Amino acid sequence: MSATMRALTSLAALIGFYLFALAIIAGLMIGGVLLTQASGPAGLKVILVAGVAAVGVVIALWKVATFKPEPAPGIDVGPDEAPELWQLVGRLAQTVGTQPPAQIRLVPDLNAAVSEDTRMLGLIGGTRRLYLGVPLLQGLTVTQLSAVLAHELGHYSGSHTRLGPLAYRGREAVVATVQQVGGVIGFFLKQYAKLYILLSQSMSRSQEVEADRLMVQIAGRPAAQGALRELPVLDAAWSFYTANYISMGWEDGLAPAPEEFFTGFGRLLAGRGDELAAIRGEAAPAEKSKWDSHPPIAERIAAMDRIPDSGSGTVPDERPAAALIPDFAARTAAVADTTVAYAGKERLSWSELVHRGGAAANQRTADTVYRAAARLTGRETATLSSLLELAQAGRLGELVQQVAPGAPPEASREVIAVALRAGAVQAGAARYEVSWTGPAVLADRSGSELDLEEVAALAVDPGTVRQAAERIAQLGIDAGGVGLISTEATAHGGDVVGGIADMKVDGTVHDMLILDNGLILAKRLDKRTEGKHRLVALAQSGTVAELARRHTFIPYENVAAAELSGGITVRATLTLHDGGQVTLKEPMSADRLSKESADVFRALLGRYVRQPA
Repeated sequence: MSATMRALTSLAALIGFYLFALAIIAGLMIGGVLLTQASGPAGLKVILVAGVAAVGVVIALWKVATFKPEPAPGIDVGPDEAPELWQLVGRLAQTVGTQPPAQIRLVPDLNAAVSEDTRMLGLIGGTRRLYLGVPLLQGLTVTQLSAVLAHELGHYSGSHTRLGPLAYRGREAVVATVQQVGGVIGFFLKQYAKLYILLSQSMSRSQEVEADRLMVQIAGRPAAQGALRELPVLDAAWSFYTANYISMGWEDGLAPAPEEFFTGFGRLLAGRGDELAAIRGEAAPAEKSKWDSHPPIAERIAAMDRIPDSGSGTVPDERPAAALIPDFAARTAAVADTTVAYAGKERLSWSELVHRGGAAANQRTADTVYRAAARLTGRETATLSSLLELAQAGRLGELVQQVAPGAPPEASREVIAVALRAGAVQAGAARYEVSWTGPAVLADRSGSELDLEEVAALAVDPGTVRQAAERIAQLGIDAGGVGLISTEATAHGGDVVGGIADMKVDGTVHDMLILDNGLILAKRLDKRTEGKHRLVALAQSGTVAELARRHTFIPYENVAAAELSGGITVRATLTLHDGGQVTLKEPMSADRLSKESADVFRALLGRYVRQPA
């Protein structure tokens, strides 16, 4: 099918969506008029519903019509700044049979993509851009990047980029309309929307197959398949890097400096070679969904075996793809400085970031222990000496159940170890050191790894607590001088694991996000928007720590006991350590963030249900 026919097909489906919507609205209007003539008020209600739906359609169309997508944020690299890269792109474009892009832009994502500013619904082309993700350049060889470039430029030769804006705007229009229009009309429009998106995604998959063919024919089958196999490996590495390194200290206002942001990923790739090799040995992803815009990688690799290969004679270039861009470190620092949402965060070296971020995270966990110890001892605060006193009295089991209800007795050793690590850092006897081959290392003043497991083992046994105290003093830690820092629990480090909209909290309607460390309760302000959309918007409106500060936050550690009831809906009464109570009641009509939200809620709060003696 030609580019023009594809565009017309997509346009026809989009027009059909609005004709369908207008037909339903017109039918309701006519029916309302007839009903008004027969019975009066009932018909007026139908006309009102149709009018509201019509307004929703107009608002959605206006939003989409006035929306102008901007180029992805990043740093442009000109021909004089990266001549070898531009020459490679030019040669591949000529081979593919298309014009090269006018701009090449470095972006922060693990991705490569092309775009084109178009007019007349994609029938007339415009400025072309090639986007190259910095992590991709760090992880691929020049040969593998050449294969990826051949694929992306293949989208130009097939005029796929001219369809992109139309397909994107079409999806935006359809989704915006469905969100604006509710009730019976919204239900039927949602079914059509599913059909439209399925058609759009099917077209996207066929475009990927076409581009893969050029990828093999130009770069050769080994390079093409090798690049595809490497993508999930790099994706796993980048996800790990952002979750375990970039995010370290992020909620505390700390971030890697621009010049460190991407260099750390290069160090990770070098340091975790064995782990990455193990991932490469796994089968390529084969999961398949009709909603995907790309075929599964395993399916694409298998299909390449059937494509004629005319590029296998190319001599492999095993240099890192980053070698194609002079001053790569400086340019990637500019990418980070331009695109990362620093928003006032303190920019640190990896050495300082890992120490301060690791110390803050461990101290928060230790503070949970110290707050529990303060409750058990009836004091306003607690120190490491307080924990040793509880251990001496044989009460560590009570402390563990306060910190982690249902945990086995042996968990007491880790509870003490957390406090020991925090105490060593507070006393200046240790600091966290960055490691690119494993977790951050707690090191003593000499730089050697500080192993506190033996001391923790002594501390949990009432018979050897005194020996543990002596060892602690020998390490330069004043047990009575280190301890609780924050008297209030926060949501730092929590993950959203569920949500329930329209939850009645002591009679007032809230939207509730379920975290793995507490509940965020936001008063419902807009009841017109569907509950699930409100929950998603709430979860995306900030970090969990920010959300907990803006709204009501109930950390699980503040819960002394819970009563759970109800079957289909959630019912709970929470008794807090300060004596207060909170009642939670889910109405039958409530929306949930996921099907498992109620089960997750019951599992997390079920730990606090008092069992009969």
